[in-house]
Amino acid sequence: MLRLASAMRLVMPVLGLAVLHSCALLGRQSPLPDRSSTPEAKFKIAGTIVSSLTGTPLGKARVSLSDTRNPADVAWMITSENGHFEFGSLKPGKFSLQGAKRGFIPAAYEQHEQFSTAIVTGAGFDTGNLVLRLTPLALLGGKVIDESGDPVRNARVMLYVEDHQAGMNRITRAGNGLSDDQGSYEFAALAPGNYYLSVAARPWYAVHPVSSLGEGAGNAPPAVAQSLDVAYPITYYNGATDADGATPIPIQGGDHLQADIHLNPVPALHLVFHVPTDGQQGFSMPVFQKRVFDSLEYVQSEGAQSVAPGVYEVTGVPAGRYSVRLQEPKSGQLQQSSEMNLVQDVQELDTSPSEPAARVKLSVKMPRQEPFPKQFSLALQNSRRQTVAFKPVDVAGEATFEDLPAGKYAILVFSPTKRYSVVRASSAEVEISGHDLNVTPGASLNFAVFLVDGVVTVEGFAKRGDKPVAGVMVALVPKDPESHLEMFRRDQSDFDGSFVLRGVIPGSYTIVAVEDAWGFQWMQPGVLVRYLQHGQSLTIGELMKGSVYLPDPVEVQAR
Repeated sequence: MLRLASAMRLVMPVLGLAVLHSCALLGRQSPLPDRSSTPEAKFKIAGTIVSSLTGTPLGKARVSLSDTRNPADVAWMITSENGHFEFGSLKPGKFSLQGAKRGFIPAAYEQHEQFSTAIVTGAGFDTGNLVLRLTPLALLGGKVIDESGDPVRNARVMLYVEDHQAGMNRITRAGNGLSDDQGSYEFAALAPGNYYLSVAARPWYAVHPVSSLGEGAGNAPPAVAQSLDVAYPITYYNGATDADGATPIPIQGGDHLQADIHLNPVPALHLVFHVPTDGQQGFSMPVFQKRVFDSLEYVQSEGAQSVAPGVYEVTGVPAGRYSVRLQEPKSGQLQQSSEMNLVQDVQELDTSPSEPAARVKLSVKMPRQEPFPKQFSLALQNSRRQTVAFKPVDVAGEATFEDLPAGKYAILVFSPTKRYSVVRASSAEVEISGHDLNVTPGASLNFAVFLVDGVVTVEGFAKRGDKPVAGVMVALVPKDPESHLEMFRRDQSDFDGSFVLRGVIPGSYTIVAVEDAWGFQWMQPGVLVRYLQHGQSLTIGELMKGSVYLPDPVEVQAR
């Protein structure tokens, strides 16, 4: 069992170091070998570091070894030309083995996501012929092409990746760039995962004359062919113009993939908004945003022109559903957003919301009146599991969410130091069990949010019959997993089949061990249901703390 967030920091900074003499153990006095005078059997950890893609040995790669009980004590070496490494004179124990080489993703032994298998030395464990696999970095590139097959320059290309950390299904931004004169783009040094692409661009030939609105509009503009008054909608790979229709691009280590995106023009809308006619205080400009997965992205228009006293026209916007805000002329601040379906020409931008937005103030109540951690935040997730609002908790323990549409939200807690979950929320009028809030139009809600922290560690062994199994996924699945994804815990079994699940929150669980289960959607209840039938039930009480040792091993199931 190893979590690699901190461990990998020991490897990343060394990629640019000069190659040292092979098999030279370095670091501060190389503390791992046991040099005590007590006669005791000595063991070694040795093997070969190879490319996971080709199996080719990797010479001049850096390999490090640390005792899991004291991760700060590290020994390391540079492999020989044939990729061999060896750490000798080791006492019985559990060790983290990690490797790094330029052009590859630094990784630990049998690493999957942020988990890996620790090496156990001692009688009965063969640790002299290990294979440490490093995955080559991947590359994704392609071209942005218009309806005539010509390259589109200066297109804004956005890269997104699926993120399943902390039990959350999210699609987050992973990079962005502009296409060059040949319409080409490229994202290099990508880790394996499922990625998405979106493109925003303007037709180079587009012309957007203002429309004639009758009296006071001045002379009608010269006629322009409708084929020129067009815009490109945000377009995803492979051709969809809505995020729900985007095609994922699975990327494996070492892939060099090409994904071309073809843009097709649609009629550009002419949208009207009214401003005060005195002009003394200036006026608010509309700002357009469109939801792209779990983010809001800005959509550029061609600007606004006066077409009559107190009337302005915005051009160059493709039809679609937008979040429209007015921008204050002096401060530049954005006012409350309004969700609008923009579908027809000369449609008026009425930014007054169809129903008033709500305001929710959450006051956090820490367990045992603990101090608030640094970088402590709350988030609201809608019924589609999209994170629609994210706020840091201030020094008073409060976070306020403005301009919330009516709906049902789950309150999520983010802390870099410890796992928390919302156990209940209460106000002067109502008390809610769990972490769900129902927000009505125009409501102003003040809730005290009571947290429970994960102070329990669950330890056990994964076995098939009487034999320990290394490298399997161990998952702690909460009751009603659809509503409690933040309570999931995972680990990977070590050489001796042992695992440790940290930060477990009070609740009812089923624990399962599944072989070769990395990469599938482990947090989807529909996928897990057949494994749960053969798992172990476990209840963590609210007053429990410390370590819980499972009396029976968890039976390993085939995927």
